[in-house]
Amino acid sequence: MNSVVHGSPPADAFEDLIRQVASLRAFIVQQAERRKAVLQGLSPKRHRSAENLLHYMALRSKDIRPLQDKLERLGLSSLGRPEAHVLASLDTLLQNLRLLSGKELPQPGQLPVHSVYDTGVNQLESNAVTLFGKHPRKRQGHIIVTMSAEAADNYLLVHQLVKSGMTCMRINCVHDGPSTWSQMIAHLRLAEQATGQSCRVLMDLAGPKLRLGTMELLPGVMKIRPVRATDGQVVRPARIWLTGTGEAFAEMPTADASLAVDPDWLSGLKSGDCLKFQDNRGSRRSWLIRESTTGGCWVEAKKTAYLTDGTVLQLRRRDGGKGPETTIEGLPPKESFSLVRPGDILFVSLTDEPGKAALHDINDELLTPGRVSLAIPEVFRDIRLGEPISFDDGRISGLVEKCEPALLQIRITHTRNPVEKLEGRRGINLPDTSLKLPALSAKDKEDLEFAVRHSDLVGLSFTNRPADVRTLRGALKTLGREDIGVVLKIETKMGFSNLPAILLEALKLPACGAMIARGDLAVECGFNRLSEVQEEMLWICEAAHVPVILATQVLEGLTKYGHVTRAEITDAAMAQAAEAVMLNKGSHIVEAVEMLNEILQREQKNHRKKHYPMRKMRLASGLKKRKYWAS
Repeated sequence: MNSVVHGSPPADAFEDLIRQVASLRAFIVQQAERRKAVLQGLSPKRHRSAENLLHYMALRSKDIRPLQDKLERLGLSSLGRPEAHVLASLDTLLQNLRLLSGKELPQPGQLPVHSVYDTGVNQLESNAVTLFGKHPRKRQGHIIVTMSAEAADNYLLVHQLVKSGMTCMRINCVHDGPSTWSQMIAHLRLAEQATGQSCRVLMDLAGPKLRLGTMELLPGVMKIRPVRATDGQVVRPARIWLTGTGEAFAEMPTADASLAVDPDWLSGLKSGDCLKFQDNRGSRRSWLIRESTTGGCWVEAKKTAYLTDGTVLQLRRRDGGKGPETTIEGLPPKESFSLVRPGDILFVSLTDEPGKAALHDINDELLTPGRVSLAIPEVFRDIRLGEPISFDDGRISGLVEKCEPALLQIRITHTRNPVEKLEGRRGINLPDTSLKLPALSAKDKEDLEFAVRHSDLVGLSFTNRPADVRTLRGALKTLGREDIGVVLKIETKMGFSNLPAILLEALKLPACGAMIARGDLAVECGFNRLSEVQEEMLWICEAAHVPVILATQVLEGLTKYGHVTRAEITDAAMAQAAEAVMLNKGSHIVEAVEMLNEILQREQKNHRKKHYPMRKMRLASGLKKRKYWAS
């Protein structure tokens, strides 16, 4: 190969770059000086982090891509990784430019560039250790796992999670209660002793999550059907277990359905007898009594039947004679739902009363719109005409068409499927509404009293403003636990917009971190913007030296169903840019922790934050072998 000789850059090229970089540095310092009042009340250590955040926000207020292109052509730093040490990055670049230009350098020690450069990186690392504890063996990132109620009853599950790599147990205060939480934590402490590994506890306060009320209850219907082959032939009859009302262990795990009936009537059933009845559709059905025992009775059904409260079971003896009858009672009612599709109207009312389903005619045309309840007056006070509203994590979206003091009329504009079910207790997002809700509800304050006594970290859900952080600080001070670690969950468009100001307030806490809650953020900011939002939050938090937790749907397919997708593996690998990753609960959670542990160990060799170290590649080693190039 012929070598190419490149000419040296013009001398004035370095002069121009020095002027540009020096001007940029002066601008950054000037902007930070104008906002220095926000640094009051911070400790010296936190003061440096807050000042660096101000520097970074000033840097990112300009488009420096033309400058970056020029620097890259000279093989110099393009300022692509300045987050943790903004001024140090600029000062290092200026030193190199002056050296290349032949200008006289400052005296040694006059610009302690390299020590300052390391300070920011070390500070972030120190803050992560303070919040989450020491790194586990062979891994830099921490793994947080949300507990299911099973963790309170199943010690082995918690033991396996700790052994597999969990370093922080997350308890969601939306679910369960103090007795269940206490048992989860007790199991964790036993697992720590047994494994010799430490694991912290994060208790997530529910926060001002917007949720619909319940829907009206409909009479319970039980569908019982046999197992059929693909051609419709019955492979085996449905197995039904009849037991006496009030009996312990009334449900039989191996049964397709369990029914509680009158004990006296049940005692008169014998093998070979039949039960005759008319189901809820008016179809006549017959069940065969296969076996009668002291604890109950096994019955077989070869045809599908729909049962409701009031269904009468008539006993027919083997000899054809009629026996006594009984009535099925106590089937649990089912909560209704409203069907919605694009173009429909939906009413949202300020009430505690259960919602009602929409009414359609025989041609599926909407006659009466569905109605859901939302007992949060602040929503009706703050929402405005034309603002968007989403339900159930964005499955259903619409616009506010009419506003009344206690009623909203929503025009549905989007559903993920042609027709969607809107059920009760589903979440609501109002991305463009300037909603003013208290940071801590009455329940949050009760849960916080438990959390400060039993956990290592407290999660503040739906952190929207610096005032929310101040509210939590005040509550922790009242409870005498200002030292506890705090995780700020950024879940809304407002929280994302206010993130720099929120972090400046959070730096007044002894230990704090931020969670990128991608579920609500995707709905609030738009799925098409989620990647951009995620990156910007990572950069801003790094500039403030605040550890980050990446959350929502990490390895979700594996966790829930036992099957991982290619996209999930890539997503989990990119989580190396955060200090911690959170997995949600699922029946395959142990396997998910094991896989995430392995992915993080592998990926930490390839990149950390925005730094991509060039380790030796096995693939490149083949260049030394002649057969590597053989056709």
